[in-house]
Amino acid sequence: MKAKHDVIPPFEQRNNELVVGGLTTTQIKQMLGSTPFYAYDRKLLSDKVTQLKSALPESISLHYAVKANPYPPLVNFMKPLVDGFDVASKKEMLLAIQSGMPPEEISFAGPGKTEDDISASIIAGITLHAESATEISRATKLGKSLGIKPNIAIRVNPAFELKASGMKMAGGAKPFGIDQELLPDIIGQMDFDSVKFRGFHIFAGSQNLNIDAIIEMHQKTFALAEELVAMTPVNIDYVNIGGGLGIPYFPGEKRIQLEEISDNLAQLIARHKGLAGIELIMELGRYFVGEAGVYICEVVDIKESRGTQYAVCDGGLHHHLSNSGNFGQVIRKNYPVAVANKLEVEEEHLTKTNVVGPLCTPLDIIADKMMLPTIEIGDLIAVFQSGAYGASASPQNFLSQPELKEILL
Repeated sequence: MKAKHDVIPPFEQRNNELVVGGLTTTQIKQMLGSTPFYAYDRKLLSDKVTQLKSALPESISLHYAVKANPYPPLVNFMKPLVDGFDVASKKEMLLAIQSGMPPEEISFAGPGKTEDDISASIIAGITLHAESATEISRATKLGKSLGIKPNIAIRVNPAFELKASGMKMAGGAKPFGIDQELLPDIIGQMDFDSVKFRGFHIFAGSQNLNIDAIIEMHQKTFALAEELVAMTPVNIDYVNIGGGLGIPYFPGEKRIQLEEISDNLAQLIARHKGLAGIELIMELGRYFVGEAGVYICEVVDIKESRGTQYAVCDGGLHHHLSNSGNFGQVIRKNYPVAVANKLEVEEEHLTKTNVVGPLCTPLDIIADKMMLPTIEIGDLIAVFQSGAYGASASPQNFLSQPELKEILL
């Protein structure tokens, strides 16, 4: 019997070693000069987008949420694969523009946009997803001062939430979007002559593996979108229905089967005639890139403390905060972790091991009490499902450790 993890994506292997983009992890280390690093596989990225496009109704446009992974080579690679980008900062906006994505296919969401953010967005010609009445007012005023009509859509905080969601972004009091019940007054007071009003962004939650919950969310989203379109006195271009599709991280979790979700979307498109002629956008980040990335660090020490074995690595929490459990987990669970140069080992040769990083904190955990092949100094540890919210979501300067590397292969 071979040791394996049931949520590891379909990376290749050669001589029992992990392969990313045609190179073994040892070769990647030699090419980069050192560990730790993130490696992203181009084929897995393109395959994921292709699979989703083929599964969903043709009328659904796909946008990539750059915040999931803003590594510039990866963003540039995604540009021809998707229909647009969503950004969450001015820096991401500039990255998206420089990729060659047309400005009209770039949207800027997130609360707390400054006047500088808004002015830059108006000049660039991208669409602001307004999160408050104040933001709409600021954009209108700044557009007049710049002599440019701003592109604006409204991000909606619906009354419903995405059930069983890893991260709830709607329902109840939220800093995101404008509450659904406030929109009749806000739409009634908007100066439509001074802005180009493009549509609505209804984002209920993310990282969801529950098909029934996703279907229910889509049903409620379409119904709400039709209501909003009916109360809007101008024609709109699009409704962004958010994303929500998750990826498996932990034992027992399974990849989403898209057939039921796609069938439901097709029925909703046919049923909601009030949305005819309006572009429907599905915005995804983690779902596109999460499984295409792997984090690699090297074992630099092995020690035993009162009966517990520790493999100490040169990377950890400061590079991969989410894997450490400090990025939203209530009870820490292990990501799929393997010894990259010993992928398959007979079960009797597995040892319960704690894999930790170099930081002076007990939070620096890579794998807790996992059954792994016997580890030696110099072995490479691989953390799978690491393509989203990895390097950019981690405190890389914590304790001033050496810099992290990234590569797209």
